Amino acid sequence: ENGYLIESKPKELFIPMPQIKLVPVEVKNMKKDKHEYECPIYKTSERFGMLSTTGHSTNFVMYLGLQMSPDDEASHWVKRGCAMLTQLDN
Repeated sequence: ENGYLIESKPKELFIPMPQIKLVPVEVKNMKKDKHEYECPIYKTSERFGMLSTTGHSTNFVMYLGLQMSPDDEASHWVKRGCAMLTQLDN
């Protein structure tokens, strides 16, 4: 509704995310919202993989800044293990 990250319903593990259009911009031209959760995106639900030369798991794709409610802190979503997946395992 407001474009914020919200809690899921009870017993709901996976929620479809709307399509996101990624537009490349130079870092110097990025507009950074201070009230975002840097949500990790993984290829599968296994949040581990071989450690690559970048220091990240081979299952890791990127971080995506998601708007949070003004009442939330990033630690709230970190404690819940909030992440996005490019595909489900089933």
